[in-house]
Amino acid sequence: MGKMNITNDALLAVFAEIIWDESIRKQKEKELYQEIDDALDKGDQELFFALTSELIGLKTPN
Repeated sequence: MGKMNITNDALLAVFAEIIWDESIRKQKEKELYQEIDDALDKGDQELFFALTSELIGLKTPN
């Protein structure tokens, strides 16, 4: 029974890490979209391209 609890705890830890990572990624994505909108409003083409490149990298699976 002890081994089963260790396995379940390990799985829960992995799931928690996946959820945490996904939450951080979604927050960063939200911030990037806002920064991209701001760059567009300012007409800052260089910043726009830099931010969209970062967003694409964030969305591209590793």
